[in-house]
Amino acid sequence: MSFYVTTAIPYVNAAPHLGHALELVQADVLARHRRLRGQPVRFLTGTDDNALKNVAAARAAGVDVRAFVGGNSARFAALRGPLDLSFDDFIATGTDHRHAPGVHRLWRETAHDLYRRRYVGRYCGGCEAFTDAAHCAEHRLPTERVAEENWFFRLSRHADALLDILESGRVRVEPAARRNELLAFVRSGLSDVSVSRPAARSDGWGVPVPDDPGQVVYVWWDALANYVTALGYATDDAAYRRWWVDSTERVHVIGKGIVRFHAVYWLALLLSAGQPLPTTIVVHDYLTVDGAKLAKSAGNAVDPAALVARYGVDAVRWWLLRDVAPLGDTDFTVRRLVARADRDLANGIGNLVSRTLGLVRHLRDGAIPRSGPDAGLGTAQLPARVDEALRRFDFRAATGALWTVVDAANRYVNATRPWELTDAGRLDEVLGSLVHACRAVTHELGPFLPAGAERLRNRLDTGAAAPAFPRLGG
Repeated sequence: MSFYVTTAIPYVNAAPHLGHALELVQADVLARHRRLRGQPVRFLTGTDDNALKNVAAARAAGVDVRAFVGGNSARFAALRGPLDLSFDDFIATGTDHRHAPGVHRLWRETAHDLYRRRYVGRYCGGCEAFTDAAHCAEHRLPTERVAEENWFFRLSRHADALLDILESGRVRVEPAARRNELLAFVRSGLSDVSVSRPAARSDGWGVPVPDDPGQVVYVWWDALANYVTALGYATDDAAYRRWWVDSTERVHVIGKGIVRFHAVYWLALLLSAGQPLPTTIVVHDYLTVDGAKLAKSAGNAVDPAALVARYGVDAVRWWLLRDVAPLGDTDFTVRRLVARADRDLANGIGNLVSRTLGLVRHLRDGAIPRSGPDAGLGTAQLPARVDEALRRFDFRAATGALWTVVDAANRYVNATRPWELTDAGRLDEVLGSLVHACRAVTHELGPFLPAGAERLRNRLDTGAAAPAFPRLGG
């Protein structure tokens, strides 16, 4: 029952923002949850170093491309600490020795679907994508007219197979609304796609096309391949066999702007190469500020490391998991982050544990009772509820399941009023039920807030009633 989970790899033309943190944290929760359940897990992330927009950004900054790309890639890798991430592997496609040979192997294995021809049309540098539109809806900028000779991939040849894969659920796309959009796109007809660019456009930056040094592999072909090149696809490494060919689940976590690349183009490339497909593509929507998508170019990017430094990793991770909608964009404000952390963490789970341990200290001289009965608090059902929510990749529902038990336990304290109980047996039963609820929530909280759960666990083990989560609202 092995589980391979990946994020998309972002361009490194700018520093990471909170939207990148959302995807990293979602994938991290999936990885940690499966590890908690005893499954073998591999979690991959990385950076897309070979995009033309990275070259353009380096030129604009007056910095050597390799130094510019390497510096920004390192900033993404450094999010591991601030965001408390548990990825097993990080691939920087511009420098990782595993990558280019794997891209070359994929190219050669799809050679029967490749041909060269002249292209005249539109191109969006922001998306690094060919388009029919004069303006890009995503970046709200005019597209560029290009005329060049490139290699093309026969995407049209795989249209029927792709339609069957998506309709049958052989590759699951979540949420269902994104799957329906993809089906409409495939049914409307697929055209062949360019998979290379003239090397002169990027001063040779990128992976050269095998046996055609005047062309570099199109950035999306190059980037998508990272999911297998990081596993040693070039040499059919044992890791590739274990985590791709033989893995029970192969899950990509991505943003809505790149769904077609992953659920159409990537699947077609794998079909052409005769390789296994991912099992699931999980799509999140965007974070916005005042209704505008987070983006460095828009001047509204939120630095996740700075946010963690100010408010703590627990508050940031909890907001990303508790408030962000499964479908539809979510507007970020510091006020919302603070309010959510204070309500759920400081006044919710933190208060419950402190309150319970305070009662134990005052009513039983600090002797923590053994776990008591469920007492209708929902602790017995909690693991299954979390499992079901994450099976649907609904992080809001999963955190909601935790909150339901916390809320029920806090209400149970008010209803039973342990400080008024005179029957020692009944007192032990009530306190035991509360301790049980605290331990159950702490255990299930681990994948969501690993640092916060560890603090709660320490308090439950030692009886220290100090608050585990600070109030942020003053």
